[in-house]
Amino acid sequence: MKIVKLILCLLWLAPSPPIAQQAKVTEVLSKDLSDIPGKEGLMITVEYPPGASDPVHRHNAHGFIYVLEGSIVMQVKGGKKVTLTPGQTFYEGPNDIHVVGRNASKTQPAKFVVFLVKDKGAPVLIPVK
Repeated sequence: MKIVKLILCLLWLAPSPPIAQQAKVTEVLSKDLSDIPGKEGLMITVEYPPGASDPVHRHNAHGFIYVLEGSIVMQVKGGKKVTLTPGQTFYEGPNDIHVVGRNASKTQPAKFVVFLVKDKGAPVLIPVK
């Protein structure tokens, strides 16, 4: 009985498993596109900590992705899952549902640039259930 209590105490004191970290999104540039009424260009960087992933979502925008560091896995509904490394690109259209967006590594961070052409003032990301 004493050994069971000891094991339970050690389990209670043991550090909990790490919680998956969220992606860090930083706005780089936002610009009204005066020759395309009602549209704006938005450039952001996204940093995925090791093991990070996005929820299923859409952008309602044209999205152009360029990988800077690490490797990421991307897939839109009906499309092929791809693993991208620095210098590689990915496109996401206004009607696409982004079903996979994650860091390919559990140990290394990843960073990429996203350029969006979207409705002015519209949210960048819309969760999809």
